[in-house]
Amino acid sequence: MKNMLMMGAAAGALVFLAAPSFAQTAPQAAPDTTSGQATSEETATEVVVTGFRKSLSDARRIKRDATIQKDVIVAEDMAKFPELNLAESMQRLPGVQITREAGEGRRISLRGLGPDFARVQLNGMEVLGNVDSAQDSRGQRSRDRSFDFNIFASELFSKVEVEKTFQASQNEGGMGGTVGLFTGKPFDYGVGSKGAVSLKLGTNEYTKDAQPRIAALYSHNWDNKFGVAFSVAYSKRETTEQGHNTYNYSQLAKTVIDPDPTKTVDEAGDLVRAGLDISNLSAEKQARFLAGDLYFADGNRLSSWNAKQERLGLTGAVQWRPTENVLLTLDVLHGEFTTHREELHLATRPIEGLGSTTLDTAAGSPYPAQYRTATVLNDFTVDKTGYVTMTDASNVTFGSENRRSLNENRFDQIALTGKWDVSDRLFIDGHIGYEKSTYETPYDDKLYMRAKGNLVANYGADGQSASFNYSGWDTTNPDNYVMDNFYYRGFHNASELKEGVLNARYNLSDIWTLRAGVAYHRFAQDGIDLFYDGNVNGTTAKTRGTSVAGITSVYTNEFGSWLIGDYDKAFKKYNEYHRFETNKDGSGGALQDIENVYDTSEETVSWYAQADWDSELMGKRFRGNLGLRGYSTDTHSTGWIQGDNYAYLGTTDVKGSYSGVLPSMNTVLELTPDVLVRFAATQNLNRPGIGSMAAKGSAFSDKEIGTGTGDCQIAVDGKNNCDISAERGNPNLKPYKDNTFDLAVEYYFGKVGLLSIGVYQKDITNFITSDTYSVEDGNELTFAQAEIPVATIRGATANTIINEFKMPVNADGSIKLTGVEVVAQSQLSFLPAPFDNFGVTANYSHVDAPTITGISKNSYNATLYYETKTWGGRVSLSHRDKWFSGNSASVMSAGTRGFEASTYVDAAAFYNVNDKLQITLNGINLTNQKDTQFWGQNEYLYNQNQSGATYMVGLSYKF
Repeated sequence: MKNMLMMGAAAGALVFLAAPSFAQTAPQAAPDTTSGQATSEETATEVVVTGFRKSLSDARRIKRDATIQKDVIVAEDMAKFPELNLAESMQRLPGVQITREAGEGRRISLRGLGPDFARVQLNGMEVLGNVDSAQDSRGQRSRDRSFDFNIFASELFSKVEVEKTFQASQNEGGMGGTVGLFTGKPFDYGVGSKGAVSLKLGTNEYTKDAQPRIAALYSHNWDNKFGVAFSVAYSKRETTEQGHNTYNYSQLAKTVIDPDPTKTVDEAGDLVRAGLDISNLSAEKQARFLAGDLYFADGNRLSSWNAKQERLGLTGAVQWRPTENVLLTLDVLHGEFTTHREELHLATRPIEGLGSTTLDTAAGSPYPAQYRTATVLNDFTVDKTGYVTMTDASNVTFGSENRRSLNENRFDQIALTGKWDVSDRLFIDGHIGYEKSTYETPYDDKLYMRAKGNLVANYGADGQSASFNYSGWDTTNPDNYVMDNFYYRGFHNASELKEGVLNARYNLSDIWTLRAGVAYHRFAQDGIDLFYDGNVNGTTAKTRGTSVAGITSVYTNEFGSWLIGDYDKAFKKYNEYHRFETNKDGSGGALQDIENVYDTSEETVSWYAQADWDSELMGKRFRGNLGLRGYSTDTHSTGWIQGDNYAYLGTTDVKGSYSGVLPSMNTVLELTPDVLVRFAATQNLNRPGIGSMAAKGSAFSDKEIGTGTGDCQIAVDGKNNCDISAERGNPNLKPYKDNTFDLAVEYYFGKVGLLSIGVYQKDITNFITSDTYSVEDGNELTFAQAEIPVATIRGATANTIINEFKMPVNADGSIKLTGVEVVAQSQLSFLPAPFDNFGVTANYSHVDAPTITGISKNSYNATLYYETKTWGGRVSLSHRDKWFSGNSASVMSAGTRGFEASTYVDAAAFYNVNDKLQITLNGINLTNQKDTQFWGQNEYLYNQNQSGATYMVGLSYKF
């Protein structure tokens, strides 16, 4: 902080000294960035290019004029963004990496920091979306600060800005950067009526469905005095991801055969004692198996994640200029994203065996006779670390899972923005707004069946590929299956934001502009998860082991066929339905498993003061800003504390607060009109993750609470004869902090040409980790100190000692992150006709941050385009290296997880029938890229699937 302030003060002194001697030059005024949130109105400029080239040209102009480091994407025309997905557009920018779901972009990482560190604003207001994934391995339901770009259609937006350096006039937060999304305004489109309609129809090579995509925009502008604009975007599509995967592994333990029949069967000898047949193995392999310490793949799963998605977006904007110096803008946006998901698996799931491996022993009642014989392990191969890369087994127990869910995302925002030019020197602007985002899963059900058969599961010599062979049994024959049970689940999450911002700008001279402002920001989130599984809901007792005749269908994907349960038929047969209460027929008990119940809020008041200058230094134009932003945040969270069987024990109520001041400096030195050198030294923050802040938790005792001799006795002095453990989230966490230095050199040429190279370094503190307070370490806490309700343990008082207490805390020390970004784009006008219509845009990013997850060290993007007035096309390539979602020091720990490198190829083409009508063609994921996840330092296969290529043909008409 001291160094940053000293640097800022030195730079400010330099500018003050330089300014008077150059005041008479009266350089061009700096662009208006009063609020730090780029406006939707840009300075008019003559445009002599069209289509994708026009988009590049407009984006380059905004980048060039900006004082901060910024990258921009501009719509090619009304309701025509360069890509079908906002995230996929942004991945073309340097320093941006995206995650994909079913081939479509979902979340972004900026400059070496994960999605939680990328702040997204919509028309100047922060937005927080709720992330939804089909796969547990991706974090199926995430309550965090990251935004899911899948909720909005790209046609709704006129511009996206990615602010990579921070300035005081921007709201604090978004340590990786701030993404600004802007919808169209009536004054953007000129006087009179303007409109556009886009119709697309597509299909996917796997789903072979018809995928309609419709967008329309209409605007009317009454002489820039009053205007209205409306847009709508609707799409419907089916997606699938299919392939092979595991649940990581289960490890055998070293043992000898134990005659005790009550012994668990997680050890090699016990498996054999319980009936596992290893007689077909060679003597050497029998000995190797009985020696233990082998790692067997769990799950051995053949899978499809299918979805039917429907997306609707509506925007409205009203602009009114009651006087020449006042502009009011009202923005309204509504988004709906509904997914009917069907998750289908055929996996190894032993009834009495080892984890979810191929190794099972004999099952008992109520399973029929064929399940009462154990697995025969015919062969296996193992690598040098003890991982079994191939198993050949007979009489394996399988589970066939049909999991269905309905996921409903809803987003609403209303924002009123005002601008008042009080005089030719004083300008005031600001906004007030409200938004709400809900993520509901009314049902998430599973219909579960069992099967018996043979399986050869081969993961290759390195454990990094997969092939399954089911020879010797018919995976589509109902006689090989029996019913197991149902489970019923549901989830709720809601976020709410209220925000107000007021800014003032005063042009002190031709060189100096002073800015100041205040902001209020209140964010709140709540959630609850409901789990009503087979044993509790009563379905296990009446369904397990029964025939599946008449309630199944055959499912086939690109990798195999198997039998799945049919909900309608099975519900009718067993008199079942989705429910969270006792069945009408009296079966099932009370819903017990209610989790993640909390309510968390953040309330922030902030202010800033900033000085902008536009002068000269050594005869060169020199512009920039210096500023300070102060903030004060209060946090509050309430959450359930739960015990055995998720029983509600009480509600904890915890408050926290933090405050501070963030200095920032951004400078631009124009060595020539076309060569710019940017330097920034800034400090920013990132607020803690919602999951870490939520005060929900648990409390347990290792003994029954009571008065009996063997029961837990709570002593007056807090020294108990039992061990009490507890944990909860921590609303008192401090935000992440960074000191960032950014240096870039940019060369602008031609109408779209740009060459740039930039380097940056972030020094990040306050990383969040978990801490344990324990009697053993001599730093135990009482119930009062831990802020755990005493009612959670019967007989406890405020002074009762908790033997072991865990919660998230801020870690000491710092992490350095260094990055390099290179950009090159040009129209190849030096080539002879007709090749002069070619153009290229490319970028490369490198991040050196070995201890941070969620990023690839290297990523690059390239687009080759060709455009004439009549027709054109482009092909784009996007690559990111391997990246990790978790790290562990242990070689074989599944705590190490990640994704292999991937390269996606997309293409687009157009033909202009006339000035109004255009035919388009799009191809997404043309190479059907495999999405491969791994676990462990040896990168064993965790999940590998493909989603197929998608093709779309369309018509667009503007009027």
